[in-house]
Amino acid sequence: MWSNTLLALAPFVASSLAWTPPSYSGFNLRWTDAFGGSGGASPDQGNWNIITGDLNVNNELETCPLPKFVYFNSSSTRNLQLSGGNTLQIVPWKGGGTHGWTSGRIESKYTFTPAAGVVTRVEASIRFGSNPISAKQGLWPAFWMLGNSIRNGVQWPGCGELDIMETVNGLLTGYGTVHCDRAPGGICQETQGLGKSIGIPNQEFHVWRLEWDLTSSNWQSQSIKWFLDGQAYHTLTGGNIGNQAVWNTLAHAPMFFILNMAVGGGWPGNPNGVTQDGYGAMMEVGYVAHYQRNNMAAMKFANGNSSSAETDYPNTNTPVAPEMMALLDKEAPSISANTITRMARRFFS
Repeated sequence: MWSNTLLALAPFVASSLAWTPPSYSGFNLRWTDAFGGSGGASPDQGNWNIITGDLNVNNELETCPLPKFVYFNSSSTRNLQLSGGNTLQIVPWKGGGTHGWTSGRIESKYTFTPAAGVVTRVEASIRFGSNPISAKQGLWPAFWMLGNSIRNGVQWPGCGELDIMETVNGLLTGYGTVHCDRAPGGICQETQGLGKSIGIPNQEFHVWRLEWDLTSSNWQSQSIKWFLDGQAYHTLTGGNIGNQAVWNTLAHAPMFFILNMAVGGGWPGNPNGVTQDGYGAMMEVGYVAHYQRNNMAAMKFANGNSSSAETDYPNTNTPVAPEMMALLDKEAPSISANTITRMARRFFS
């Protein structure tokens, strides 16, 4: 009897724990939303601004629900709701709105500036609804970031934009793109931007990640890197941008998260007669998280060695600086270098 009870409970336990943001060796979790809460409720409005009305961008068709409908859990919460299983569902629906579709978009109240001298990581676990790809013409899910300066009057693309994941028309191709400088043209070749793509294995949950590596004091050697499930597929350096002021808008200025499901627009084109709406067309998000590599993982020793290698783990083979060894040889010659290294790590961790 007990074994049967435990088996019955197992799926519930797994689902309730599935979207806890993962821990990574060498990184500290700085902020997250794992979308816990009752099914049908709005996402935490202490964390997110719910964007409403006609956005009038990219020639998109969707209208986001008005706040009073979201607050009162009316039928319009179908566009933007907690699943009750620790996920957020952004669901496009035909009918209503100005152009015949409604959908959802949220922007984080949380902002952060990538920290100098370390690696900063942001990521989200995302899946797409199970409707066939042939029924997704005109759908455009995205996980991206904008420079917070846009909230203070700086125009796009001068504010800086980092698209961590976009895909259009249900096609199993993900795009990572940066927008910057000015439009049209400019450093980021607007309005196209500078980007690359990667194949997506399927419509199930996958982790989309962006990392800033600012361990170098030389801005031209600093980088922004895009990943799918831990596989890097796009890297942009300060040297690629070639202008420090523009690089600063992407790597040294406050940014915020955006999650949205656009409908129509200049890139995907409009829905057609076979485009399906509803949960099979949604973007579902398990968590959004911001991490920062801890001091030990980014520590630079006096001999110039550092742990900036492409790994989640701090360097475990860093030799003791010669001047430190000379002092310790004089004061305590019987202590081995390996012991000193272990002591230094323990002291600085």
